[in-house]
Amino acid sequence: MTKRASTVATGIFFGEGPRWHDGKLWFSDFYAHAVKTLDPAGHVDTVFALPDDRPSGLGWLPDGRLLFVSMLSRQVMRREANGRLVVHADLSGVAEYHCNDMVVDATGRAYVGNFGFDLDLATQTETVAQLLHERTATLARVEPDGSVHVAATGLKFPNGSVITPDGSTLIVAETLGQTLTAFTIAADGTLHDRRIWADLGGRAPDGICLDAEGNVWVANPIAPEAFLVTEGGGILDVVETGDPCFAVMLGGDDGRTLYCVTAPTGMAIKACQAPLGAIHAVHVDVPHAGLP
Repeated sequence: MTKRASTVATGIFFGEGPRWHDGKLWFSDFYAHAVKTLDPAGHVDTVFALPDDRPSGLGWLPDGRLLFVSMLSRQVMRREANGRLVVHADLSGVAEYHCNDMVVDATGRAYVGNFGFDLDLATQTETVAQLLHERTATLARVEPDGSVHVAATGLKFPNGSVITPDGSTLIVAETLGQTLTAFTIAADGTLHDRRIWADLGGRAPDGICLDAEGNVWVANPIAPEAFLVTEGGGILDVVETGDPCFAVMLGGDDGRTLYCVTAPTGMAIKACQAPLGAIHAVHVDVPHAGLP
């Protein structure tokens, strides 16, 4: 079944990392250099700006303080209760290139991906085969105290991630691998039993979110769609989004509003020129579950 999402917000340069929190959709707008919120009435507000960097993945510590990825500096930043921004963790010794999406577990432990290479340059100078088979990146684990560890290596552009409700499984979107990859999470946060959760058969996953039936909504950055996939790769539902879809999140009061974040292009040199991105929404039958 295919649905069509309705536009609920425009004027965004390039939205990423959406999270439903305290009755609003929080998201990063790369080239506005800001973290923003969208309320149920469709109003977009800037929470804070990051003038010298680009924010990406978002998450919260158990005490309510916000963590966010500072892409270019390869850091996880923390927003204190008084609004002050401080460095929470430095990933420059682990991340090969710009950091991107992040998921934060119930204890405040974070898993953070990175590009692995200069994507804009590589797409101009390398073949698709080279990108698919030769470029890999490290997934970082950041403990609540800010210490940084290698969680996994050899990932093909680790991007959106989710953690299952019982905290036992991490699912990571490998954008260039065109798969969702799962790991078992040990009590100390280390990852084991790496396996393909879903082969997407040519679709590329970017941002992802988990529903209450254990299926995953996936944003497709190379097509104007989001889709719902089962473990093993079965496609259950498709949502048309107009432009390529870079991130998704289930939210709303009942967790059944699927927000789809789109832009005409993911190429930085073009996306930064004008706020042509948007957020779309559609009602779905199964609500959100797990850690976003």
